[in-house]
Amino acid sequence: MTTLTLHIPNISCAHCVHTIQPEVGELPGVKTVAANPQTKLVTIAFEPPADRAGIEALLAEIDYPADQLITL
Repeated sequence: MTTLTLHIPNISCAHCVHTIQPEVGELPGVKTVAANPQTKLVTIAFEPPADRAGIEALLAEIDYPADQLITL
C-alpha cells in the first residue's frame, strides 16, 4: 500500500473535507482519505489500480488541485 500526502491550498472548511473525502474515496484502490483544513493536507492510502496521477487529476477536476507533494 502507498500513502500519498498532498498540499491543497484551497481547503478551508468542513465542506471542503466533505467534498474531497468521498470523491477521492470512491476511486478504485483508495483505502483511506483524510483531509485537514488547518494544515491544508490530504493524506490518501491506496493500492492499484489507484495511482498518484489519477488522484491528482480527480482533485483538480473537483476544484481542489494539489500544489505540492509532501510525501509518497
